Amino acid sequence: MSDDTRDGPAGDWTGWRAAAEAALYGPDGFYRRPEGPAGHFRTSVHASPLFADAVARLLCRVDEALGRPARLDFVDMAAGRGELATGVLAALPAEVSARTRVYAVEVADRPADLPHRIEWLPEPPSGVRGLLFANEWLDNVPVEIAETDSAGVPRRVLVRRDGRERLGEPVAGAEADWLGRWWPLPPEEGLRAEIGLPRDEAWASAVASVERGLAVAVDYAHTARARPPFGTLTGFREGRETPPVPDGSCDLTAHVALDACALPGGRVLRQRDALRALGIVGARPPLALASTRPAEYVRALARAGEAAELTAAGGLGDFGWLVQPVGIPDSPVGREALLVDVPDHEEQ
Repeated sequence: MSDDTRDGPAGDWTGWRAAAEAALYGPDGFYRRPEGPAGHFRTSVHASPLFADAVARLLCRVDEALGRPARLDFVDMAAGRGELATGVLAALPAEVSARTRVYAVEVADRPADLPHRIEWLPEPPSGVRGLLFANEWLDNVPVEIAETDSAGVPRRVLVRRDGRERLGEPVAGAEADWLGRWWPLPPEEGLRAEIGLPRDEAWASAVASVERGLAVAVDYAHTARARPPFGTLTGFREGRETPPVPDGSCDLTAHVALDACALPGGRVLRQRDALRALGIVGARPPLALASTRPAEYVRALARAGEAAELTAAGGLGDFGWLVQPVGIPDSPVGREALLVDVPDHEEQ
């Protein structure tokens, strides 16, 4: 890390939060490009329609817990091109679908081929009664980066548009308080942390839009027991990891401290456990089926492979699910909706 300020005027340097905000969401930002996120990286939504099936089952559980209201809401945060919203709508039973209003929340323009029933919004609606689901949203909420200097002091990392970095002022105020509570940096030069305060605030705002129901955030995650010593900021372009350069040419992402985001009553689970509780398992079909009903065997084998990818250790199965209830009654069906029988992230 260089402290040299001679390679450009001071105005060229900014904190990572402002730089990433412009690079991702500005007028020419990465998330406004026509190919959408799926053109550069693959999420659980793109890996298999089984993921949308599982989210639809979760929405049905929330519906039951809320007493089958006349209006049931599903909100897809950071909707990309509406793939999850479309998949969930298609997977719902007819009776539930008839009562469901589906909202896709995204900064980009509405896709031309999106089903007309899906409302396209820049912000989540208020008064949600149902399920708000945020798949890989919080990792793209920009944050400041802190790095410990040679004196053991955490300082903001400043960056230029070409990706070059230098250290700025010491971390202070609410950001220093957040680091002290959630990601203390030892006094060793070069150690890094991502200051997740903006993500905590973004998640609290999203949850506040839910009147009754459940909010779920799914993301690359870590908890206080295992913070990465050098942070996780990286870039993705055309399916490959690349150095993080805030010029709009690549995705900019960093793993999420989901334990810091959690509000009272929230729990962090592993994706593999949450999906298994929702009926997504990677068991191979019986081999005998191959000779009696070969077409069915091939379909079942493909589903098993997709389920295995979604729940794989070391891959998508390690994602965190932050499950946040809002006004769900304490009843057997309510407990089922909250996935209470799934072990917590920290227990595994």
